[in-house]
This record gives sequence, structure tokens and C-alpha cells, in this order.
Amino acid sequence: MGEVRWLSEPEMSAWRAYIVATLRLRQRLHRELAAAHDVSLTDYEVLVCLEMAPDRRMRMSELATTMGSTKSRLSHQIARMEVAGLARRAPDPEDKRGVVAELTPGGEALLKEAAPTHVEGVRAHLIDLMTPEEQSVLARVFSRVDEHLEGLGS
Repeated sequence: MGEVRWLSEPEMSAWRAYIVATLRLRQRLHRELAAAHDVSLTDYEVLVCLEMAPDRRMRMSELATTMGSTKSRLSHQIARMEVAGLARRAPDPEDKRGVVAELTPGGEALLKEAAPTHVEGVRAHLIDLMTPEEQSVLARVFSRVDEHLEGLGS
């Protein structure tokens, strides 16, 4: 495996700041959505993915990959969302062996209602804390990370 390249103090500082801040940011965004709209951040993210998908539906396997989830975990999540009337599962019209998740009118209504709360939180807790230059750097850095991980099949 070779010699380990341990993180220097500045590298460790950057890594720890990223880890702690992203965890706290997601927790804050979750609390705000749950308090105002009784929806979790993860459910909100599923609604966004479905809303952006063609015909407001996505294969479960593709949605799991997009969400960074397992098919099993996503299946349980969609089942809860079905009970709440936010999403539904249906046979894939292009491949009868597959299953798609679809955005329901109830999910679409909740998304429309909750989106301003989410955007205000993202703005207040992240975007407005950065200069335009820092926003640009952040976008470039995480685009590069995403491309790297995509190339690895992650």
C-alpha cells in the first residue's frame, strides 16, 4: 500500500472544518424544514430529485445512486413517503422489471411550500457567509471532487 501521507496541520484543519460544518449545516437545514413543514431534509432532497427528473419520475436504482443511498434504505424511505402521500412507486414504463419513484401532487405541493424555507436556510447558513469569489472556489473544488468520485464509479 505504500507510505501513508498523513495530513498536515493546515490539511487537517480544512478536513475537520469541512466535516463539522457540513454535519452542522445539514442538521440545521433538517431542523428548519421539520419545524416549518414537518418534512426531513432527506425527504425534501428526494422530492427535489423527483421534481427535476423527466416526467417527475426516476428509477429507484438511479435515485439511490443520486442520493448516495442504498436501494434498501431508499425503498424504506419511499415507503414512508408513500404513506405520507408525497411519492409513489410504479413499474418502470420502459422496463417492466424496474421500479420508478414518482412525485405525487402532494409531494409537489409540499416541495413548493418548503422550498423557500430551504433556500432561506442555505442562503443564511452558507451562501451569504461567503464572498462571490469564495462561492466560485467552492463550486470549482466540489465539482472537481464530484468528477473524481464519478470517475471511480462512486
